Amino acid sequence: MTTDELVVLVDRSGHPLGTAPKMSVHCHDTPLHLAFSSYVFDRDGRVLLTRRADHKLTWPGVWTNSCCGHPLPGESLDRAVMRRLSYELGLKAERADLMLPAFAYRAVMSNGIVEHELCPVFRVTVDAPVVPNPDEVGETSWMPWKEFAEGVLNGLLAISPWCREQVPQLARLGSDPLTWRPAPADELPPAARL
Repeated sequence: MTTDELVVLVDRSGHPLGTAPKMSVHCHDTPLHLAFSSYVFDRDGRVLLTRRADHKLTWPGVWTNSCCGHPLPGESLDRAVMRRLSYELGLKAERADLMLPAFAYRAVMSNGIVEHELCPVFRVTVDAPVVPNPDEVGETSWMPWKEFAEGVLNGLLAISPWCREQVPQLARLGSDPLTWRPAPADELPPAARL
């Protein structure tokens, strides 16, 4: 990540308001901005979990879903997912399927730093080894989706706040993540419709 990387600021309806440097938006008064979350699955339906690098500004060392990030201004969300999967995990994927087009959350760390994101969620299926980038990822683990989802739903797994909110919504899509039906792209927030 470069210090001049920009994120897209949005209003509550998902319309773009402009951009801001990524390094400036994660603070005690974080403005709502466009992001994404992705869940990577293998052919057996196991989900790839990652532990965020210990030096990350937000939720360092916390286990979470496969990959999260921000689209660059003018970049489609599915392209942003592919870019970050390659950078963070060394993964090349054929496509990213939109699952939760309107997911949004706000979470506050114990030190007062806030995440405040309009964060559509994607599913990606891969058949390749993971090569974690230590600048982003401290550790990875594959887990059967059913076991992971039940652990999150029953409060048995310590997981990032956004993942804790996403899993119940994903679980409602069905027990087999490989058969989830993608959402239509026109359900994305306006700022993400390129």
